[in-house]
Amino acid sequence: MPSKLPREVSTEEIDSYHRDGVVLLKDIFNPEWIEVLSRGLTKNCENPTHRARTWDRDKQGRTMFWDSQAWQDIDEYKNFIFNSHAGELAGKLLKAKEINFFFDAVFVRSTGTQFSTPWHQDEPYWTIEGYDTCTIWMPLVPVKKKNALAFVPGSHLSDQVFDQYNFGTLNPDGKSDVDQVDFTGIAQESIPDIDADPDRYNVVSWDMQPGDCIAFNSRILHGGSGKLDEDQELKVFTSKWLGDDARVKFRECGMDPDHSDIMTQYGLKPGDRPGTDLYPKIWTSHQQ
Repeated sequence: MPSKLPREVSTEEIDSYHRDGVVLLKDIFNPEWIEVLSRGLTKNCENPTHRARTWDRDKQGRTMFWDSQAWQDIDEYKNFIFNSHAGELAGKLLKAKEINFFFDAVFVRSTGTQFSTPWHQDEPYWTIEGYDTCTIWMPLVPVKKKNALAFVPGSHLSDQVFDQYNFGTLNPDGKSDVDQVDFTGIAQESIPDIDADPDRYNVVSWDMQPGDCIAFNSRILHGGSGKLDEDQELKVFTSKWLGDDARVKFRECGMDPDHSDIMTQYGLKPGDRPGTDLYPKIWTSHQQ
């Protein structure tokens, strides 16, 4: 049986999630789950998937490592997905009838790394569309507000179509077959220079400890999570969850990570509700 939430998700937290597109949840995962994910992350870094790559490597040898969709090969990740209360947490925040798991992703910055994630939204890259999505961003080590992922509250409610960043260019090792996107002809305008005037955009981030998480909608503008102090590293596990209106969508602009081939192999087509054992149903409202 999945573990239970250590406390109720408050009405204020649910309202903040829908109003702002993001909410900080303190002490929502116990130390045992952090230890489970930390063991899994060690395995992940030692034996990356074929999708893994280094997003950044500077002259000092400091790196930013990324990998995704490793859960099927890492028992600790699988344990967390099926047996933690993360799916229930997503369901409560989304006020959903059912929650499917989408995919996992890890972000590992070595000590002192200066690389910051470009500002972007997630949904435009995904083989999914829908408002009812939730990413749970979990640091496995302490993180300072200035180094945590940052958000533009309320930006998930905008219909603006931005020219999103092509993360396929973050490839200093020249790895082949990297997913690419190109929003030419689709985007209405570029993402503004949020870092130049964060107060104008009411940018938020938080000091966090292991056990805290940030939950956010895939449509919110977010970025940062870099420029670490010389004695600081950053290890983050993220899980992506799909609620009631999420449907498969194959995008002509490209997708990153691109699930279209594997979805097709599993018999999923545009407009379908994600399912099968690739995107398993984890939680339903009658489990409450």
